Amino acid sequence: MTRPFRAAATAATLPLRASKVAADGWGGYAASAWRRRASAGQVSKELALWARTVTQHRKPGWAHPHTVARTWPFARLLDYSNGAAVEGVVPTLVLPPQAGHASTVVDHADGQSQMVMLRDAGLTSLYTFDWLPATRATADAGIEDYLTAMDETIDSLGGRVNLVGDCQGGWLSAIYAGLHPDKVNTLTVAGAPIDTHAGGGVGAAFSRSVPAWLQEAVYRATITLEGGLHRGRSQLAFFKGLDPLASLQRSMGLLPRIHDEDFAARYVEFADWYEYTQDMPGNFYLWAVIHLFVRNELVSGQMVIGGKQVDLGRITCPVFLITGIRDHITPEEQVWALGDHVSTPKEQIFSDRIDAGHLGVFIGRSALEDHWPRLMRQVVAYSQPDIERKASPARAARARAIKPASVTSAPA
Repeated sequence: MTRPFRAAATAATLPLRASKVAADGWGGYAASAWRRRASAGQVSKELALWARTVTQHRKPGWAHPHTVARTWPFARLLDYSNGAAVEGVVPTLVLPPQAGHASTVVDHADGQSQMVMLRDAGLTSLYTFDWLPATRATADAGIEDYLTAMDETIDSLGGRVNLVGDCQGGWLSAIYAGLHPDKVNTLTVAGAPIDTHAGGGVGAAFSRSVPAWLQEAVYRATITLEGGLHRGRSQLAFFKGLDPLASLQRSMGLLPRIHDEDFAARYVEFADWYEYTQDMPGNFYLWAVIHLFVRNELVSGQMVIGGKQVDLGRITCPVFLITGIRDHITPEEQVWALGDHVSTPKEQIFSDRIDAGHLGVFIGRSALEDHWPRLMRQVVAYSQPDIERKASPARAARARAIKPASVTSAPA
């Protein structure tokens, strides 16, 4: 069955599948209320609580203490070192996703914090960007502004860092490393589209089937209609369109467990982050979709920023790649592509595949407890003051000595 026919068949069965999800949710609640011998008053209160929980969302916050180290009109730099930084150890800079949601995803909740995981792994000099909601005043912020903020930050931290980038933060990290390889000690990319035309994702299929000029025209018209901004609600609608039953499944999954305070609290933490959107600078968004997604310039070698070519082949530092095998937004092939284009020795390219979807790569408990720490302990080994800055046999041997058997080199 061809792709258009599959899409049509999926759309045709959507109402039936949605009805089943709803029926399962209500049936599950009825069974739960019966088992618990819930009174009519209790049922009424629980249903009202469920209705409020699935419809009212608050602005998400950062889960753990930090300080604001610096601000730009479109971003803040947050310090998560909390006095634990070790002198001489290479600092680590995290780049969260920038896709219509708050950067708090990297410090989502207790037990689901990438920042705490990184610090516990030994990356004690730790910072993250907080991408601020765009306004009319910052609508023109572009790729060079973001790269300049990175450069100023890295210079202020000593001129060399470990970069950790999630999704959009991953391709931004790769671009920076291609421009300034001498300033990147290690490069970690998680769920990030590097070769945006690879794999079977929706975005790749769209890019292959729709003429580039038409794609660019649509994106430009959209930003014009949205007043120079890329609206977060538009991005959220796109994500929901990729998996139209996901939100219904989450809300109906909550219904039978609305009496479970811990479960309901976790639902609220995620829903607040996912449903509370923020706008992006239209200039930055347009540059990304045209040069990265439509033209796929990062892997073709045709990307030029500020008169300089972005050359992934200049990257020689250790590279760490993390993917989700159920990621329908960024297929694994798009991430693995980085390993094919850098000049890093193959024995210094590490990867891990997580049984997770896109967001599960960043906030999944299994990902943060079992997968990320194994790789990040190797980043620590490459960050010690007694290890030479440039890749060397001794440095590589030290990292390989602690490499767990379950971590494999990136596939060809």
